Amino acid sequence: EVQLVESGGGLVQAGGSLRLSCAASGFTFDDYAIGWFRQAPGKEREGVSCISSYDGRTYYADSVKGRFTISSDNAKNTVYFEMNSLKPEDTAVYYCHVRQWGINYWGQGTQVTVSS
Repeated sequence: EVQLVESGGGLVQAGGSLRLSCAASGFTFDDYAIGWFRQAPGKEREGVSCISSYDGRTYYADSVKGRFTISSDNAKNTVYFEMNSLKPEDTAVYYCHVRQWGINYWGQGTQVTVSS
């Protein structure tokens, strides 16, 4: 069974930092890309970053490029999301995602709140 468990969210002031973690299980971690999505109140869920656990290639949305860094520890089946220079507009529930055999799997989400 595919499972994704996020942790590390919280309340931080603008300009601060947080590190999110996504612990994955139930699939061969090295074979897939793991992504981070976020959903702010009243808005659609949007993809912000992803990483290929196979070759380390990364993608970032323009809104987070230069501030956020995604990385993976294949020995721990865990993906990290280092978020720096946080802005109030980064406030959202952040979800970890993997797509396997055409099925989207999501974690339960972790709340990130950035106060101004």
